[in-house]
Amino acid sequence: MRLVPLILLAISATALAEPAEDPEAEFHMARLVYSSNQGQRAWRPWWAIDYPEAEFHLTRGLSRLTSLDVAADSRHLRLTDEGIFDYPWLFAQQPGRWFLNAEEIGRLREYVARGGFVVVDDFHGEFDWQVMSDALTRAFPEWPITPLPVTHPLMKVLYDLDQDTQIPGRRHLYRGSSGEIEAQLWGPAEWHGIHDDEGRLVVAINFNMDMGDAWEHADDPVYPVPMTSLAYRFAVNYVIYSMTH
Repeated sequence: MRLVPLILLAISATALAEPAEDPEAEFHMARLVYSSNQGQRAWRPWWAIDYPEAEFHLTRGLSRLTSLDVAADSRHLRLTDEGIFDYPWLFAQQPGRWFLNAEEIGRLREYVARGGFVVVDDFHGEFDWQVMSDALTRAFPEWPITPLPVTHPLMKVLYDLDQDTQIPGRRHLYRGSSGEIEAQLWGPAEWHGIHDDEGRLVVAINFNMDMGDAWEHADDPVYPVPMTSLAYRFAVNYVIYSMTH
């Protein structure tokens, strides 16, 4: 029995409802709250699909792998919340299902202009890409979405990241005829980003991959250890890059 996730799920409803407070550590992750263009899930909203397990494992991994003082949980904030500017690292999951109105689009632009860094994760296929890219293009019409080459500073700021390894969601895994765990995804993993006028990466985009699941299932014996390890290394690089550029 996986006791830790069961305990976390027992507190998740309360945690999702709590108002945001001031950051309590040197690094405090924020998770973007949004209305969905595809309705509401009964168990967890789309914006919180891997919460709280992903944060439970990720924050402890960052504490082990870096010298940062890391808060033990994320804050959940809408773009219209004034407190969002106190959290310069924003994690957005399932952007293929988000709906950002005009006010939120303007606040996203302001958030980045004031030094915020956004990581967009867990979306797959052409439809999800279009929904995600439409919103970011509205927010940053002068800054194109471009692929991130392996030579990008993000890929080497601490760990040398492997773009040839795809990070799957738990739902993408199956046991093949050989008995080994295999993954079946929509297409190849793609790393993209948006840069500001000074060339600083301000939005990191993980397409056809699911780092949140890799963090969430870090203690799941079915989930491949190399995928979780790579997802941790990406998180460390994203955090360090955002805090040093």
